[in-house]
Amino acid sequence: MLINKYISETGYCSRRETTRRIAAGRITINGRVCVKGDMVEPGDVVLMDGKKIPQRHPDMVYIVLNKPAGITCTAAAHVEGNIIQYVNYPARIFAVGRLDKASEGLILLTNNGDIVNKMMRSEHHHEKEYVVTVDKPITDAFVQSMSQGVGILNVVTKPCEVYRQSENVFRIVLTQGLNLQIRRMCKALGYRVLKLERIRIMNITLDERLKRGEWRHLEQQELELLMSQLDHPETGTGDA
Repeated sequence: MLINKYISETGYCSRRETTRRIAAGRITINGRVCVKGDMVEPGDVVLMDGKKIPQRHPDMVYIVLNKPAGITCTAAAHVEGNIIQYVNYPARIFAVGRLDKASEGLILLTNNGDIVNKMMRSEHHHEKEYVVTVDKPITDAFVQSMSQGVGILNVVTKPCEVYRQSENVFRIVLTQGLNLQIRRMCKALGYRVLKLERIRIMNITLDERLKRGEWRHLEQQELELLMSQLDHPETGTGDA
């Protein structure tokens, strides 16, 4: 197996990041400094910076759920309609971040605790994109105020991208994740959210193939790009 593929399948880092580390002389195979194109055979000892590479558990899980409204993003078994019971996956998983009960759309579930902090740290500026329907026509002043920052929870929200999609619908890209942020921002400006759907987390997007209430496993290409962006947050789209 090609060294890049071998390491990416451990979940430790992406193929692209592996190439960088090979060039830096940080990877060895059986005590020999690895070069681009090296193959790994069964029984080979592969080290990164002189240490064994943590192996991904064979049943490492990355799930994309198109969450319906009414499902609560908690693992607490006593909460009716909790997301873990809803997905009913035969291994222990948990949600990365959350969507409030009334909101819909994309959420990632996994059993890899290592990626949670990387994804949720706001200083990494990981993007999350939403489509929001409000109760009255969207004005230029509303778009400008939302994008420049709104005072909620004793802070002013970070600048963000806001686009009017139709009379009562807008898209917003956040790199911040305050509690009920979008709903609070809209309320502060005199609007009420009627529908809120997350359509993207970093490079992971919803499309028409995944119907509301359905889930799928993250594809290998999506996972590699996600890991690459988490390795180098300044180069990736980023967390709200």
